[in-house]
Amino acid sequence: MTTIVIAAGGTGGHLYPAVALAREFLRQDPATRMLFVGTARGIETKVLAHEGFELALIAARPVMGRGLVKAVGALLSLPLGVRQSLALLRERRASLVLGVGGYTSPPVLLAARLLGLPRVILEPNAYPGMANKVLGPVADLVFVTFREAAGHFSQAKVRVTGMPVRRAFIEDAGTRHEARGERGQKTLLVFGGSQGARALNDAMIGALPQWVSMRGRLAIVHQTGEADYARVKAAYEAAGVPVEVVPFLFEMPASLRAADLVVSRAGAMTLAELAVCGKPAILVPLPHAIYQHQAHNARVVAEAGGAVVLQQRELTGARLAQEVTALLRDPERLRVMGERSRALGTTDAADVIVRECLTLVRSKE
Repeated sequence: MTTIVIAAGGTGGHLYPAVALAREFLRQDPATRMLFVGTARGIETKVLAHEGFELALIAARPVMGRGLVKAVGALLSLPLGVRQSLALLRERRASLVLGVGGYTSPPVLLAARLLGLPRVILEPNAYPGMANKVLGPVADLVFVTFREAAGHFSQAKVRVTGMPVRRAFIEDAGTRHEARGERGQKTLLVFGGSQGARALNDAMIGALPQWVSMRGRLAIVHQTGEADYARVKAAYEAAGVPVEVVPFLFEMPASLRAADLVVSRAGAMTLAELAVCGKPAILVPLPHAIYQHQAHNARVVAEAGGAVVLQQRELTGARLAQEVTALLRDPERLRVMGERSRALGTTDAADVIVRECLTLVRSKE
């Protein structure tokens, strides 16, 4: 029996591509055993319980962007994470280990290397993260979402596949679900990633006078993150703006397909889902992301004509309201942006990656 171990977690951008791949492994072979490896600090404890996958926890901490003391502490914890991963991979008789970047991947991939197990990594971003760049030499295959990332890895190992997206996005990609508002309203979906984005939340609150003036013509669905949920909800209520405010969107496929326009960060997973659904967007890249990977991602979409990019330093309530209003008043521009966004999407990435992984497993047996 094939056992696939996936090291992914910390953020939705790392986790949801892994969920898409796990579901594809099971679709191609229902007897496959799936195991996720993560930590107690990421969103994997919440999301994987909802998705129905088993999660094993190891000691792993982020290194980059945490300051010298925390970075040293994280590196010192790596041997413990490797030992835990060695025991886990032996116990579960792993057939293949797949890493999706982030701080969970290194100990699990290094343990797989020590055991001689097949190893693959997925790089979601146009500019690779440190974990995947370090792990590239020990991987058997490297799958990249953006062609721009391929040059950072051995060309013999690289496969440009696009981003694996959950089938729930793909199966109804050409349909539009009913918006949450009344018939005839436009729907604006705002989300800042799995943890929310305070800058987007502040801008939406700053634009409240505009949302008040559009009452009856605009339905807003706003995902805030847990930390900011109460504050944002209270601001809308005080202004008398009808809105659906949620801390987290588990049913993103339905929410995204119902939207006429999206305001979001520019994580690779978000952009892949926007593309598959053919949605126009206003993208606000995370300015402090290491290597500016969200800026690289957003530039690809904007240059293709699928999105407008606003830098966070330019983001105010008035500016956001201006951009949203201009787009919603121009249905033809929205349509063209949606088409150009859809042209960037790939629907077979998960299938291609899983087939290559299973071929690799068979070649190693």
